[in-house]
Amino acid sequence: MRTVENFSSFHLHRMVSRDSMKKTTQGSQSSKRRGVSKPVSHLGKLPKTLPALARAQRITEQASRLGFDWPDAQQVWRKIEEEWEELRAAISAGDPSHIRHEMGDLLFSLVNLSRFLDLEAERVLSETVERFLQRFSYIETKIRDRGRTLAETPLEEMDALWEEAKRKEAASSHGPI
Repeated sequence: MRTVENFSSFHLHRMVSRDSMKKTTQGSQSSKRRGVSKPVSHLGKLPKTLPALARAQRITEQASRLGFDWPDAQQVWRKIEEEWEELRAAISAGDPSHIRHEMGDLLFSLVNLSRFLDLEAERVLSETVERFLQRFSYIETKIRDRGRTLAETPLEEMDALWEEAKRKEAASSHGPI
């Protein structure tokens, strides 16, 4: 029996995607004649062209509706901590394939936490990317105003400007600087 505790990205990879649904349906006719049936996932109907964060969130929503979900956000936090440690171990081992796998598991778990917090992961990350761009632009402008380039500026100075940009952003009632 599958439980939430043994759910992993491995299970997601085994699920049938929308793109392969046609092949499964076509193949099921010949399979039925041979007396063989192929299981079709309830979660494989989302297009692979959907952005990965949005697709992951929709999949966790569907799995939840089917009763496959963590009981509370605390359990999701535990899963994130577990995935974080597994990623650290993979990095220490130096296996790029394992690192990629564990990074995916961690990201998927973070998307699941977003769902528990009633946040759209895709939107949250898009907003963060915009904040990053605004803050970086602030650094570039300040350094240019000082008559230098980024390459000539120590990381510590850029980091101080980053923190300054964050403070200005927080003080502004209009969001990013």
